[in-house]
Amino acid sequence: MKKRILLTSFDTWLSEQKSNSSDDLLAEVARLNSLPYDLTLLRLLPVDVQRASFRVIEKIHELQPDCIICCGMARKRTLLSVEVGASCGENVLQTTVDLEQLVAGARAVEISHDCGKFVCEGLYYCVLDELRQHQLTTPCIFVHVPILTEENLPLVLDDFLLIMHRLALW
Repeated sequence: MKKRILLTSFDTWLSEQKSNSSDDLLAEVARLNSLPYDLTLLRLLPVDVQRASFRVIEKIHELQPDCIICCGMARKRTLLSVEVGASCGENVLQTTVDLEQLVAGARAVEISHDCGKFVCEGLYYCVLDELRQHQLTTPCIFVHVPILTEENLPLVLDDFLLIMHRLALW
């Protein structure tokens, strides 16, 4: 049976943005027909913590995926950034995934301790909290995606697929 992977991306939040790099990356992943997974792409989430979290959590309960990769855009970063955790007020939740092991050997990836204090962090916190509250052991990570260019896309896509493959084996 194929591993079920839930992938999420956000819509744009500024009128001058043509697209959100997190969604651009998922569009590239969707074009690949040879992946050995049952992928569910929840794309173009609203840039609103409550609405985005509701949709993702609803999909988690519906699908019961084997792993979850939430993605968001980080305009000022140049590498994929895998987030250690997220905070809400004084509360901090961290992924259960060993990120050092997950990204070992990747060339366009960094481990980040700054989820951004925006909708990305809000979504990540809500999803991690939902998994914790329901005692689900589903591995979940949040990946910030840099602006994609012709130059960085091949390497970013390769490293994202590496992360996805490793997470599916968790």
